[in-house]
Amino acid sequence: MFEKTLDTAARALLVFASVLAFMLSFVVVADVIGRVAFNSPLKGTPELVSSTIVIVCYLMASYAILTGGMLRVDAIMDRLPVFARGLLDIFGSCLGILLFAIIITGTWDGFWHAWDSGEYEGEGALRVPMWPVRLAVLVGSTLALLCYVVLIQRQVRALRTGTVVATGVSH
Repeated sequence: MFEKTLDTAARALLVFASVLAFMLSFVVVADVIGRVAFNSPLKGTPELVSSTIVIVCYLMASYAILTGGMLRVDAIMDRLPVFARGLLDIFGSCLGILLFAIIITGTWDGFWHAWDSGEYEGEGALRVPMWPVRLAVLVGSTLALLCYVVLIQRQVRALRTGTVVATGVSH
């Protein structure tokens, strides 16, 4: 049940992040056309792009983890015995949990500061609020951490049966 809910959330965030990235492409094209054709770039494009890229990356992380899309050196892992491979996968997942726990801890106060103070990026015509960016980092990191917990559970089950864990929700 928990894995299914996490999978659904990861897929929903993937779709949302993909739509954001698609919309961002129109902003960039409009900026380039405005800059080249009319010598008038779209105001606020750098702020929008930098904020949106952070949001997209963190919202896609959980899906990448669940589908086995994170960095892994298969040339080495495929040559190891099943048990050693399983232990290294568990160790890697523990490192993933540690990494995202550090990110959550480091972002928590920044999110509340951005929320309370109305922190923004940019001057003049477009001021981009920072709390959605920090919220996306918190939500994405929390889901990524939970995905690594699910992977550890899968890896422990696979070790008990002597099989290789099949990562991926879409395979």
